[in-house]
Amino acid sequence: MSDFQMLIDELVKFRDARQWEQFHNTKDLALALSIEAAELNELFLWKPVAECENVDRARLREELADVFAYGLLLAGKHGLDVREIVLEKIRKNNEKYPVDKSKGSARKYNEL
Repeated sequence: MSDFQMLIDELVKFRDARQWEQFHNTKDLALALSIEAAELNELFLWKPVAECENVDRARLREELADVFAYGLLLAGKHGLDVREIVLEKIRKNNEKYPVDKSKGSARKYNEL
């Protein structure tokens, strides 16, 4: 069993003990993920970049955990292998952003 699957199993066990599966449809999991990502962004809102590098690590951990949890639940709901989909995305991005064209650049792939 992968570490990702173990985490999904633990999240499902937590969820099911509370009978929350009824609320965990695809739409609501995606919305929850987005909302938690917004809460993560709130840690940095209106702060200078240098200050953001010294973010409150406890709050960062909490918000990242929420983002990851909903992402894992969504992947688990659809039977997606997290390791596989992330590695595939890296491969696709490697094609879209070849090192010789993208190194040191923040341009989008269609502007390289």
